[in-house]
Amino acid sequence: MTDTQEGTTMYQVRTVTGPLSPSDIHGPALAHEHLAVDLSRDTDPDAVLLTAAHGPHITTELTGLREEFGLALVIELTCRGMGRDPRALARISAESGVAVVAATGWYYEPFHPDEVDGADVEELTETLVRDIDHGIGRTAIQPGVIGEVGSHGEQPSEPETRTLTAAARAAVATGLSVATHAHLGCGGLGQLELLTSEGLPAHRISIGHQDLLDNPSIHRELAASGAYVAFDTVGKESYQSDDTRLRLLLALLEAGHADRVLLSCDISRCSYLLVEGGQGYGHLFRSFLPKLRAAGVDDELIDLMTRRNPLRFLTGETEGEALLRRSPTELHHHKDD
Repeated sequence: MTDTQEGTTMYQVRTVTGPLSPSDIHGPALAHEHLAVDLSRDTDPDAVLLTAAHGPHITTELTGLREEFGLALVIELTCRGMGRDPRALARISAESGVAVVAATGWYYEPFHPDEVDGADVEELTETLVRDIDHGIGRTAIQPGVIGEVGSHGEQPSEPETRTLTAAARAAVATGLSVATHAHLGCGGLGQLELLTSEGLPAHRISIGHQDLLDNPSIHRELAASGAYVAFDTVGKESYQSDDTRLRLLLALLEAGHADRVLLSCDISRCSYLLVEGGQGYGHLFRSFLPKLRAAGVDDELIDLMTRRNPLRFLTGETEGEALLRRSPTELHHHKDD
């Protein structure tokens, strides 16, 4: 989000423990994660990250990633009806030393809460703006992003059209960005068309789960529009192999779109945690980024994808503006990269 002071735009990242300047975030970010979520059903009881049972393990993982890889920020995309717990996010952030951005919005239709039924776009927009301006539930913790707002299929359903439209209007009204859930990678172009038709600029939009879609031409089209292309299920081999993700990402980089890429692991169930034998939040750093480096991607591009891009997505800042606010020492190092 942005503030204006004496004619100067002041970019800020709104975290669960207060606003941060992008210049205060020196390490990488995870652009799409869950730290407290409940998507469980009778047929899928594992789809939870519960505060009491799993919170300490999540804190331990994030602390270790901060110490080993400099992890500085997690964009936590658990939204309305998904078991949000803003107090747990604030506690995990304070104890791990990793900044956390909370979210608002509605997931895709099968997980819509009852409040969506019968509500028109204006009512849904007001609900999101109230979250953003006054805090989540009875807390004063304000979301810093709208997401993960979802659809399934090539075009959103009628309820999904209402929730996505409300997300776009709330984003325009409040200055936040929108991160989507494109189910199994499908429907990103339809999401982008709907969101931008409401006046939301493409560079304030991240289209989710594109690493699950083996279609480089759509990735290029999304990136060329100015939207961010999220390769955000890294390590979920049951959905897609990391080798395929690597091929798709390298194709997007070769097409000149490194400045549109976001990376993350989308840890969304307890079996993904390290303590449960899963890949954990650090899979991106421990496994996937070394493969990128081995394929010839240098640290400057990795910093772009894992730090500068997430910050620009959240704030709307351009890469040129980010360079202008760097210190002389930072600019010298950037020139030498």
